[in-house]
Amino acid sequence: MKIDRYRGWLGELGILDRPWLILGSAPSPTLPAGVLADHARVDINNSGRTAEQMGLGRADLTFRAKAKPWSEHPNLDTHGLLWIHTKPRWYAKLKLRYRPHRHIESLEVLTPKVRERIVMAETALPVSEIGDLGKVTNGIAAACFGLACGVPSIVLAGISLTSGGHSYNQNNRARMQITEDRAVLKALAKRNDVSTTEAELAEETGLTLFRR
Repeated sequence: MKIDRYRGWLGELGILDRPWLILGSAPSPTLPAGVLADHARVDINNSGRTAEQMGLGRADLTFRAKAKPWSEHPNLDTHGLLWIHTKPRWYAKLKLRYRPHRHIESLEVLTPKVRERIVMAETALPVSEIGDLGKVTNGIAAACFGLACGVPSIVLAGISLTSGGHSYNQNNRARMQITEDRAVLKALAKRNDVSTTEAELAEETGLTLFRR
């Protein structure tokens, strides 16, 4: 895996040496006061719409799946966009010109295969053999990506194994990949550089509950 390529890009964005606050899409995310003063905010898929509603400003990084509808968050506002895509960066950059957004300063792509390899490398788990889909959700994958690149620490917010639906819409879709996410989160809980702001998630997985 060409992690150095991504490390260089994150360095250019100024977030390689900063702790990350990963903002997932579960309803009612817990954001402790002042946490974004010293953490880079990493939005997952369309959670930037929730951040916009909360008045949090531009994301430092957005970790986005190819299939997520752009119409759910047409005001995407981010310094960096890491797009999970099967095509090379030049092609993704061309497609981006036809996607609604407010500001995207820099673009990189990550193939689904590399995404899964990173998760397995960081957890030493055969994730492809776990659960129905054999892959974690994007928020968990983003945490593994950050760890693989060497960021100092990861804090998970807006991540849930029980709450259905998303913070940015009213569709109330059932949460998927619960078995995969739980297995990987329990593996990450053994580390001292991953925590969560969500008390319920900490209790379910053994992750450290983040406190200022």
